[in-house]
Amino acid sequence: MKKTKKHIHILAFFSAMLLFFPSCGPSNTADGTPDVRIAYFPNIIHTQALVMKNQSTPEQTWGEKCNVTWTSFNAGPAEIEAIFAGEIDLGYIGPVPAINANIKSGGDVKIISNAADAGAVFLVRKDSGIASVKDLAGKKIAVPQLGNTQHLCLLSLLKKYDLKTVDQGGDVTINASSNADIVNLMDNGSIDAAVVPEPWGTTIENNENADILLDYDELFFGGDYPTALVIANEDFMEKHPDLVSEFLEMHKEATEFINDNPNEVLEIVNTEIENATGKSLEEDVIAHAFSRIKITDELNTDAIMRFAKISKEEGFTSKIPEEEDVFNFEFSQ
Repeated sequence: MKKTKKHIHILAFFSAMLLFFPSCGPSNTADGTPDVRIAYFPNIIHTQALVMKNQSTPEQTWGEKCNVTWTSFNAGPAEIEAIFAGEIDLGYIGPVPAINANIKSGGDVKIISNAADAGAVFLVRKDSGIASVKDLAGKKIAVPQLGNTQHLCLLSLLKKYDLKTVDQGGDVTINASSNADIVNLMDNGSIDAAVVPEPWGTTIENNENADILLDYDELFFGGDYPTALVIANEDFMEKHPDLVSEFLEMHKEATEFINDNPNEVLEIVNTEIENATGKSLEEDVIAHAFSRIKITDELNTDAIMRFAKISKEEGFTSKIPEEEDVFNFEFSQ
């Protein structure tokens, strides 16, 4: 398959990050106390991270056993770069950058748990003339980033209905824009449709000029696909297996707490989002957005490997990794 310039740039970016990889590994303070450096995004699909950070769960659980630091990221590539640079030990991240990191690290960055499923919707502008997926021919569709989870879901959907993008010789135009910009593009009629994660789907829907074409459970894999995972580097897992096991136990307990206490959790999540970004979400927006997300630590390996296949077919990754190289189930069994 001929790669577009955009595809080449993405591959070149991840290849360049390999320059950082030799320094990857756990760090320790002068007295030998290990550091545990955790990465997360300040958004609702990283709920376990936001809850554990808010409640200081690792700090209280480990005490003086190790030093805990939390680092917030806004994009998967930036988090992966930090992992390759040896600055992050454990991270919450989307499935596509997790797969990319696994391939580029030669299997040293592994997926160790699930965090959240679904949480994305396909919206169409009310005057776009789109009543079904078949009507997407000749239309302009926005996604947050080329090669990300929403983009791959869209590409899978187009292929299912024998539609092709302009890059593939077809007539469906896909544009990458930030989620905030996609809201404006939908409002001013510059795009016909968009595939966006929550809470942006609810935000666009509330503006009342777009309808849901495919809800969170219709977009891909019946909604049983990950949007947030937990990853770790092999060096850290080998040197501190006890810390990894204990962290995953905290993650599991946080998952149960979230599902048992949804109202309290929404307040916690909004507080942590505001702390990180300076802006909170409207109560009705975060509540509706959260209803489209399934918080679970159970991995759907089939869905993740489907993403790996699509990513390879579309030229975003160099190969489809072997399943045994992608996951490490030692700490979750």
